[in-house]
Amino acid sequence: MTKRRAASIGLILLLAFPGLVSAQAPNALQSMQAAFRQVAQKVLPVIVEIDVTEVIKQRQPQLDLPFDWFFGQPQPNGGERSFRQSGLGSGIIVRKAGNTVYVLTNNHVVKDATDISVRMNDGRISKAKVVGADPRKDMALVSFETQDQVSLAELGDSNSLEVGDIVFAVGNPLGFTSSVTMGIVSALGRRAPSGDVATYTDYVQTDAPINQGNSGGALVNIRGQVIGMNTWIAAPSGGNVGLGFAIPINNARQAIDDFIAKGRVEYGWLGVQIGDIQSDGPSLAIARDLKVEGTKGAFIWNLYRGSPADKAGLLPGDFVTRVEGKSITDSSELTQIIGSLPAGESREFTVVRYGKPLTLRVTIGRRDDQDRVAQSKNLWPGLSAVPLTDEVRQDQNIPRGVRGVIVGDITDQNTPAAVAGIQAGDIIKTVSGKNVNSMMDYYRTLNEASGRMVSFGILRDGNDITIGLTR
Repeated sequence: MTKRRAASIGLILLLAFPGLVSAQAPNALQSMQAAFRQVAQKVLPVIVEIDVTEVIKQRQPQLDLPFDWFFGQPQPNGGERSFRQSGLGSGIIVRKAGNTVYVLTNNHVVKDATDISVRMNDGRISKAKVVGADPRKDMALVSFETQDQVSLAELGDSNSLEVGDIVFAVGNPLGFTSSVTMGIVSALGRRAPSGDVATYTDYVQTDAPINQGNSGGALVNIRGQVIGMNTWIAAPSGGNVGLGFAIPINNARQAIDDFIAKGRVEYGWLGVQIGDIQSDGPSLAIARDLKVEGTKGAFIWNLYRGSPADKAGLLPGDFVTRVEGKSITDSSELTQIIGSLPAGESREFTVVRYGKPLTLRVTIGRRDDQDRVAQSKNLWPGLSAVPLTDEVRQDQNIPRGVRGVIVGDITDQNTPAAVAGIQAGDIIKTVSGKNVNSMMDYYRTLNEASGRMVSFGILRDGNDITIGLTR
């Protein structure tokens, strides 16, 4: 902490608590300083520097040099060049079993490493290896061997955090080892932006200065307990601007056990394609048609045939509002909740179907990216439809007399809808012979259609056609 920052904090405390402006003020500040020292002394030994080496391979362009022909030594076509690149991060010592020490860090710190070494606060260096890594939560566990004593981090309860709590960020920013910075919890439950940042977790936001090299380090409370793992910063200039984000430590507890026991993190799986329908435009029109406007939750666009959702009776068009009594804010939160649930256990889901609440029990499955059930060919029906609002009619030049819903998107070329020949822009006028005048009509007729074949009456380019989908 810089002298200017410390002085600022002291001034803030004195302004906030006028009673400190007295002969006792130095004693109060000394007590605060002693408390901060205790935090640093407790935490620094459990934070390590992680140094990694990565082998980068680049394809070399073919160069037609004039001397190649003269000396009769033409260059190989393309060729490949390898070079070693170093990286730096931080880690938290979370467990020791026998002589094996386990260190929690970020997946992006070690994911491409060919060599890993761990430098402890006292200068000891050990070779390490990856025990398990998970890009969805940006977590990894590495281990090294030692017979020496090591300090272990005390993991706190990140659910007890509140905005305004004092926190310390500990790590190795820009290679400056064993650095401690201080700030407060600026916000809780932050979501990651789309892109390279992991989205299977929420984040604690802090203004404690965090920079490159802090990744994998600890965010700790005033008791010296680790309540988060520093992971990313929002920094237009590339440096700290007071927007740092840490994975809540409660989100990592099960991952640590999974890494040690199985070498990977296991996720619960529902088997649905979900989204949010409370924004402006056609999505909001869907919410209005289905009588969930203004209601928080996650919308089921499609589901995998044979999945846990399908077996439990969930249907396309259902709007999930609660899981085991916990309210669902949006699709991202539902994804995180399902992912954290153990496979094989049953949970109560509350949905709104055709405007009315309904409760179902679902046995959670195990997420497996190679599972044959979780293939696009099983995604039913494999399309998204939106109402024919005035905006859509004007944009697509659809006469007001035309009734139905319009196909906005085909999920994948292998879905039943795609294989049958349905296209984006098709207007669905009937399903199994029943008229479709709204989203409510569409989902009701789709879900209540009997038989294995479901027929769609389509208007395309002014022509009426019938397409059958095999359920």
